[in-house]
Order: sequence, then structure tokens, then C-alpha cells
Amino acid sequence: MSAPANAYKELAHILQSRGDRTLEIEILPPDLGPLLQDGCSVGITKKYLVQAFVAARSIFFKHLGSVSNLRTPVVEGDATSYDDPSIASEIILLFDCEHLTACNWRKKQLDALIRRQDPQDSNDADRERLVRDLETERSLLTTYLCSPLHRHTKSPTLWQHRLWLLEHMLTIYSLDVPSQPLQTAPLQPKTPLNLEQKIYELFQVELTVVLRAGELHPRNYYAFSSMRQLHAAMAGKLDEIEDITDSASRLALAVTDRTLDWCLAHPTDISGWMFMLYLLEAIPDNNIHLNIIDKAVMFGLHVRWEGESLWTFVQLASRVLGVEEAVWEHLNTNQPLELIDFAQVNHERKNGLVTLQKSWKTWMARAKDCWTVDRPTGGIGATG
Repeated sequence: MSAPANAYKELAHILQSRGDRTLEIEILPPDLGPLLQDGCSVGITKKYLVQAFVAARSIFFKHLGSVSNLRTPVVEGDATSYDDPSIASEIILLFDCEHLTACNWRKKQLDALIRRQDPQDSNDADRERLVRDLETERSLLTTYLCSPLHRHTKSPTLWQHRLWLLEHMLTIYSLDVPSQPLQTAPLQPKTPLNLEQKIYELFQVELTVVLRAGELHPRNYYAFSSMRQLHAAMAGKLDEIEDITDSASRLALAVTDRTLDWCLAHPTDISGWMFMLYLLEAIPDNNIHLNIIDKAVMFGLHVRWEGESLWTFVQLASRVLGVEEAVWEHLNTNQPLELIDFAQVNHERKNGLVTLQKSWKTWMARAKDCWTVDRPTGGIGATG
């Protein structure tokens, strides 16, 4: 057996036996390879991956040239041979995450499976099988997007494919048919969830994936952009089934604390902060706006943060959400936001006593003035 064929067979065996598990795949140094596996952790050298890709590409395009294979959907769980275009396409995307032909082929196979299901006639077993196939594809994409690979975490092709997949999953979940609960936590109850619970749970799970991708690739615009689109799609679905109009606000509110915690742990990540601002814009509650901005400001004061991203968020959020004067007064007086006289602040604004359109540098300079003043002992930001 040639080297490419051997590499392909070993890697195909790992991927084929994956089931719906999420793997963590990384590139190994040449001295450690060529292929190691410990549970869900997989390491492969770049050379061995290239060899597997060469064989996978040959197998994939051999099947792609067959009209019968193009028209017949390949069901993931039914594959019994390594000479399978589905497994070959997984290896191709592992090597080249922007391989549009392989990605679109997988999308066509899933679309064919979805179209074969008649919403009126399909039985529960068929629906559950379809959901299981979609969940398997989602876990494959999670493997790509959450593994420490060079390009996958920021791949627009993979993120768009995942968004397409999730939108179809929402449509299927909206049908009033029992289905398998999402795989999220070991202690998850086994009873089927209603649609609203499923959507909220799915949104939390997807946020976990996005935040992990943001850790692996800082300033991950594609990941957070996908999350914005998913939020809009889920809010639209909730509004449709519940006949209400505040789903976007409630869905955003469900993840604000987790998002803020992540942003404070990664204060240089402008993409995270802009997603935080996006969430706040979806919530029509100034008290929540002030609370989030106040936490960001206090963090900046306590650690004496001089980075641009955090103060850009403070500047934009304060201005866009209409609380700029209140937050500025907070910095000037060092009072908690809830104790500020908003009537007085608004009066000063109307009379031109408050300077608007402050830049992030202006905010940071004001913060510097605050942290040079002695503070009471016992706080995180106290000075000696």
C-alpha cells in the first residue's frame, strides 16, 4: 500500500468511527508523528495529512464524476467502506477548509436528505434519523472550528456552512414532532424539549463554539458575524411561533453575562466587544446598558487598561445607546451609575455643557486621571 493510501486509511478510520463526537485535531511536529490518537484528541503531522489529502482528493473526484453518485445521497451512518466520498470530503476539508467543491458537495447531500423528508408523511423514526445526520454534521464542523488548526477557526466557508445547517435544523425543530435532545452536557435530561427551550439551548451551545474559536483565533470576525446572523434567524423563528416581537431582546439577554465575561478575559479582542455591543443594541433597557458598560469601565480602572478595544467599546456603546453623558459623569465623579442625577446630566447636555462625540483616547485619558487619584484601600483598584 502506498504512503498516501495508508495515510488516508488511518485517518479515514478515525473520522468514520467518530460518530457524533467532537474531536480535537492538531498538527504535530515531524518527530512526534505521523498520527496519534488519545480518545477525542488527534494529532497528525503536516506531511501525513498531505498524503491523506492526495488520496482523498482522488477518491472524491472519482465519485464526483459519476452521475449516479451525484444523485444518490450518502448517509453518514451507512458508510461501510473507506472508498466513500463523504469521508474523503471530510479529509479534504481538514486539509483545505476553503475547498468549496467538497463543502458544497456535503451541503447537497444534506439538502437531498432534507428534501426526501415529507413533513406531513415522515414518521418519528425518519425525522430522528434526519436530525441525527444533521447533528453529526454539526459535530464535524465543531471539530474543525474548535481545533487548534491554522485556518479553520476563521474560515468563512465553514462558518457559512454551519449557519446554513443551523437554519435547516431550526426549520426541522419547528415541526411538532418529538426528536432527540441536543448533546450538550452529561447531566442533560432525556425528555424532549419544547421548541423555545431547544432554540435557547442551541444558541448557548453555539456561543460556546464561537467563544472557543475566538480564543484560538483572536479578533475572529467570521465567528462573531455568524453568531449575529444566527441570533437574527433564531429571533425570527421565535417571533413566528410565539407571535411576539421581543424575541431578539430576550435571546440577547440570555447570553450577555457570558459574553461580557469572555470580553473581560480577552480585553484586546475588538470582535468580541463589537458582538457585546450588538447584543446591547438588541436589548431596549438602559439599566442593562449601564450595568454592562459600568462593568467594562470598572475593569479598565481596576487593571489600568490602556488598550484600544475596551475603550472603543465604552465610547461606542455609550454614544450609540444614549448613555454617554451618564457614563462620563460616572468617571468624573467616581459615583456609581445608579446614584448619578440623570436629570441634571440631561440639563447640561441640552445647554451645551457636555462635550459629545468623545474618542476612545478621550475616554482612556479620563480613566487615567481617575486611576492616578488615591482610592480607598480594600478594592481591586486601590493604590498604596
